[in-house]
Amino acid sequence: MKSSMLSTSLLAVLLASGCSMLQPRSTEVAPAIPSQWPATASTAPAVEVDAIGWRDYFVDARLQTVIDQALDNNRDLRVAVLNVEKARAQYRIQRADRVPAIAAQGQMTRTGGDAPVAEQFTANLGVAEFELDLFGRVRNLSEAALQQYFAEAANRRSAQLSLVAEVANAWLTLGADREQLRIAQDTLAAHQDSLRLTEARHQLGGASALELSQTRTLVETARTDVARYQGQVAQDRNALTLLAGGPVDDSALPDGAVLDVAAVRAIPAGVPGEVLLRRPDVMSAEHLLLAANANIGAARAAFFPSIRLTGSIGSASDELSGLFDSGTRVWSFMPQISIPIFQGGKLRAGLGVANANRDIALAQYEKAIQSGFREAADALALNDSLDDQLEAQQALVTAAEQAQTLSQARYDAGLDSFLTLLDARRTAYSARQSLVSTQLAQQSNQVALYKVLGGGWHERGV
Repeated sequence: MKSSMLSTSLLAVLLASGCSMLQPRSTEVAPAIPSQWPATASTAPAVEVDAIGWRDYFVDARLQTVIDQALDNNRDLRVAVLNVEKARAQYRIQRADRVPAIAAQGQMTRTGGDAPVAEQFTANLGVAEFELDLFGRVRNLSEAALQQYFAEAANRRSAQLSLVAEVANAWLTLGADREQLRIAQDTLAAHQDSLRLTEARHQLGGASALELSQTRTLVETARTDVARYQGQVAQDRNALTLLAGGPVDDSALPDGAVLDVAAVRAIPAGVPGEVLLRRPDVMSAEHLLLAANANIGAARAAFFPSIRLTGSIGSASDELSGLFDSGTRVWSFMPQISIPIFQGGKLRAGLGVANANRDIALAQYEKAIQSGFREAADALALNDSLDDQLEAQQALVTAAEQAQTLSQARYDAGLDSFLTLLDARRTAYSARQSLVSTQLAQQSNQVALYKVLGGGWHERGV
């Protein structure tokens, strides 16, 4: 009796403490990133960045409509959602090994030969090869599957975040190219008017053949730009259709360059650098690291004995009609212990693989943190830079248009050559095109800022 109680106590101690002593307790993470943001944060009121959903961040109602459509119909996001469902099912399969599987079984056995034919009918309810998880092997495998499920859930959030950013960038690009097309068309119309006047003056001897050829050069250059931007607008429309998962209504498309797409211009004051740890790609890498850690515990547990229990209770009879009569009860109990003695280095190699996978996952986790910090630092650095560029570009457009107006007046008065007017026209046209490109870069950086901070966790109406 005392021996039985001692054995029971030892099993309880192993069951309670065996798991924790085999799985590594902690893994040191050293991402080697600065403790502060490399740029000065905004003086705007402090808000929780992870609580700003895309509906609150992207203020244009047309863009919100397109993002909504993409989230409902995009196939890549649908695959990410299905991967989550798959990982959840795999975790439930693995978790089921932690509890006994009870099954009912009926069997008929007929034997014969030189002896008379004999029949045996059995029906039983029992457990087949249930492993007593003394050293945490099954529990660690279940934990690894759970962390894999969490990683897939984070990947789904990452796919959604990337989709929102891609749709916003594609939408902004379409608007910018439409604006570039409008500028090219307006310039083409102005140059065509100038060409008609120059042709008339050339016929009257008031303009040289060189001046006529230079004017035609302006016309053909603008015509080339119109054709190029028409193709780009068509490509932008196709890209947006693919991201949205179907045709986008014309009313939801931008009719020109968008000057203010985001409600938050920079990181508000008081936002800690730890917000990067909430990025879905970083969280996915963290869960994969935890899964690899759990797999080490399972690999270590394989070095220890395993006990499997098989037992059943039921009834057996020579006749089917008497299967459940009194006096036909049978039971069986078959414990099995397996002690690894010689495996040819298989178990040690398995542990080496688990350790290597953990080290790989650790390096990937640290890299995810470093990449997140670099992306956020880049977006912050470009914030002020692009604001300055936009201000300078707007001043350049104003000066170039004024110079073109004055040059036209001086040319009409015979004070300047046509070459001076030609240069002023080209400069003004180029300045307007560069202004649109700078506006697009500034708005795209706002989209990047939303993405690199991990987006929002909470959405209105979702």
